[in-house]
Amino acid sequence: MTASASSTMSTIEQSFAGRVALVTGGAGAIGRATVEALAARGATVFAADIGDGIREASKTFNEVQLDVTRKADIAAVVARIVDAHGGIDLLVNVAGVISHGSAENLAEAEWDRVLGINLKGTFLCCQSVMPQMKARRYGRIVNIGSIVGKNGGNARPWIDASEQVRSGNVAYGVSKAGVHAMTAFLAKELAAFGVTVNAVAPGPIATSMIAKYPQALRALVPVGRMGTLDDVIDAILFLLSERSSYITGEVLDINGGMWCD
Repeated sequence: MTASASSTMSTIEQSFAGRVALVTGGAGAIGRATVEALAARGATVFAADIGDGIREASKTFNEVQLDVTRKADIAAVVARIVDAHGGIDLLVNVAGVISHGSAENLAEAEWDRVLGINLKGTFLCCQSVMPQMKARRYGRIVNIGSIVGKNGGNARPWIDASEQVRSGNVAYGVSKAGVHAMTAFLAKELAAFGVTVNAVAPGPIATSMIAKYPQALRALVPVGRMGTLDDVIDAILFLLSERSSYITGEVLDINGGMWCD
């Protein structure tokens, strides 16, 4: 068990024994930590990622190669898990990419890439598990949104034009705003079937994805620090747990006070 999984285990003691979980983006920082936290709590976990980045992981979970932009591939993976284990109880959609640069100069191909993975990929994974969750009248879905889907981005070009290049991320923000909206639609569609659909919207989290986050923007976090993986994983675990059964359609902010709504 890694240090991150160990520390997370100490913060929220709960069991997911008997639950089957699919986590996309399993090779990334948040995905990997989610996989390990669920496995440590007894879940049967399938870590899905497009590459081979999870090959070095421990064998406490199952590895699945998956391109979340391909509907047929997702359906095949879900079918294999359902056939082998009777169903998927928990889905965490972490797979995503980030993008920077000004909206004026954003290439069409980059727009399509970001929305294809972050928004379409999340939707296709949700859509694929919905029928069996409805039939079994149980399910927990947690999507990964972002503060950037709410606040119009963190760049301040009226102060420093270079921030638009370093921190402007319109495609990413639009994709995550779409994830937030989709979460609400799916929550209402699935509520009567015992399935909850929620999202977490992290602010700046200390991972390799935002290692170059400008110091000037770090200073905007009211609590005075970057977020940690545990901050995010604890929220995901709560929304996957039985304790959150009356919460659905929520987008939970994890941003140290950068955005309050």
